[in-house]
Amino acid sequence: MIGFVKGKIRSLTPECALIETAGGIGFEVVCSYSAFSALSGKKEGELYTYLQVSENGTALYGFSSTEEKNMFLKLITVSGVGPKMGITVLSGMNVGELAAAIATSDVKRLSQIKGLGKKTAERIILELREKVSFNAGSAPSGGVPVAAVSGAGDEDAVVALMTLGFQRSESEKAIARAKAEGASSLEDIIMTALRGM
Repeated sequence: MIGFVKGKIRSLTPECALIETAGGIGFEVVCSYSAFSALSGKKEGELYTYLQVSENGTALYGFSSTEEKNMFLKLITVSGVGPKMGITVLSGMNVGELAAAIATSDVKRLSQIKGLGKKTAERIILELREKVSFNAGSAPSGGVPVAAVSGAGDEDAVVALMTLGFQRSESEKAIARAKAEGASSLEDIIMTALRGM
């Protein structure tokens, strides 16, 4: 599997990047908007990638960070959400916003993404929150006391970070740090916590 591509940017559009690696091979990578933004204006760049092989062909999808790739991998486990829809969702909002929308069951906000209907948005929330709930029950509790995370808003932030693949204990610590730094709204707490992880 191709997990990472780094090299010269031969061409770049909001949907696709052509990256020439050191061996002289050009990889055509379907990009999220975040990945496009990270590569814009540069001669060289790097992307974390996911290779899809199906009966319809092969496609390489690119992401600006491991967090974004992890969210994509979560999205494509949802029934009815394939790689193209996953990229569409990640191009419609950044990882922090998406995690917050899932954690708070904000169907309306998710449905505002072009091409994502209400039913699919509801399915994303339902299936990803169920997975997170299962992980939360089986995750080992670290050295952070339960009291460190208080209130429904904090638990929503923990769920959002766990959706991205972080353990409960590290999520709780990151949220406590974010709040100590002055983050107050759910989205600010999640974004500040992600920056510190």
